[in-house]
Amino acid sequence: MSDFFNNSDISQQQAESLVSETLNKCDDGELFLENTKSESILLDDGKIKNSSFETSFGFGFRAVNEDKTAFSHSNIISKKSLGDAAKNLKANVKSNSGNLIKQDNPQRTNTKLYEDKDPIESKPFEEKIELLQKIDNYVRQKNSNIKQVTASFFGEHQSIKIIKSNNQIYDDQRPLVRFNIGVMIEKNGKKESGSYGTGGRKNYENFLGNDNWKVICDEAIRQAEVNLESKPAPAGEMKVVLGPGWPGIILHEAIGHGLEGDFNRKKTSAFHNLVGQKIAHENITVVDDGTIASRRGSLTIDDEGTPTSKNILIENGILKNFMQDRMNAKLMQVEPTGNGRRESFEHAPMPRMTNTFMINGNNTQDEMINKVDKGIYAVSFGGGQVDITNGKFVFSCTEAYEINNGKIGAPLKGVTLIGNGPDILTKVSMVGNDMKLDPGIGTCGKGGQWVPVGVGQPSILVDQITVGGTNI
Repeated sequence: MSDFFNNSDISQQQAESLVSETLNKCDDGELFLENTKSESILLDDGKIKNSSFETSFGFGFRAVNEDKTAFSHSNIISKKSLGDAAKNLKANVKSNSGNLIKQDNPQRTNTKLYEDKDPIESKPFEEKIELLQKIDNYVRQKNSNIKQVTASFFGEHQSIKIIKSNNQIYDDQRPLVRFNIGVMIEKNGKKESGSYGTGGRKNYENFLGNDNWKVICDEAIRQAEVNLESKPAPAGEMKVVLGPGWPGIILHEAIGHGLEGDFNRKKTSAFHNLVGQKIAHENITVVDDGTIASRRGSLTIDDEGTPTSKNILIENGILKNFMQDRMNAKLMQVEPTGNGRRESFEHAPMPRMTNTFMINGNNTQDEMINKVDKGIYAVSFGGGQVDITNGKFVFSCTEAYEINNGKIGAPLKGVTLIGNGPDILTKVSMVGNDMKLDPGIGTCGKGGQWVPVGVGQPSILVDQITVGGTNI
């Protein structure tokens, strides 16, 4: 655990007094202290192409009154830097000396969702290099047509301390690791690629011990081999079966962002006036759950000190709740849900997703495939775009297959799915019983900030969606 004041000319007690005095006439706010170290190692074609080690240390000081926020940050923790930040907050947020309705500080919990251990220290650097080279050799031996291999590790340990008024302190130690493998394969003059990865809030050994990495490598190779056999995708309106797990990225992008509190308070989301209304098939229930142990998107507390929760967003097709940080929750007269997140001490928090997924239904994937005369089975996705004001999205499939007469057929290349979130929810006619979470590599961008997240879903049948392809 970091001692943020160990080498500073200001003590923690003095900092606590400064926070209480600065926020005395404000609705809310906090001093957010962070010490993060991270490493990344990339092997490309048997050689270490890049290796880095970085640290991030500093504070973000925030004051909130109604919908106004003042924020200062610095990578130096001292009497001067904190004093200057306090002056800035007072100058830029008008004190609520009249009808002050101060928010209660977050309730505490003894729940811990991950170990305090630093994953970077869990494995010597030399062992990581040796393992990457071992991975490279393994992949090349599996398939003689492989022409390029990239493998990478990313490890991070974030230590935070949140000081709120009345000397309330909240601490968290957050591990995070990720392992990715990419391959390029060539056969008969045709080149294709495949990639896969895993990660979460554990140490490296949880993912890479006992040759666990071989499963990740095998999956990347399988995807590349499938793509070698792919043919041009059809285009038009058709039925689509979305597989379990990572395809939940569509749910995250096309629907999840539209259920974040700030967009709905400002009435820029397509869902802002639909709470209590049926917006989806009755088989659909969607949750955002930051309390799943060791998952990439999970947090013991959010970046305002609020414990994360299992928040039911859509229940049996009815829109129930939004995801809230403290400011937007107060302004919308609801409880915060533990979704106040920030990329680092240099940023103010905002409502963000944690692990967002659809829960199981009662159908099997085979039942869905059998319902499709002509359509697409989408297994995995790459990049996508979405407009949260109307939910319109475009997503590219990295693995997809044709469906003909209720049977899965040949793999397809160049499949894109085009639609909008509110509409697609009404066209899901079957929900599977095979829910999976993604393998642990998701990162979400919003307002220039990037945070780790999780997605997931069971297989679902969408009765009509626009498929973009190259074979019209």
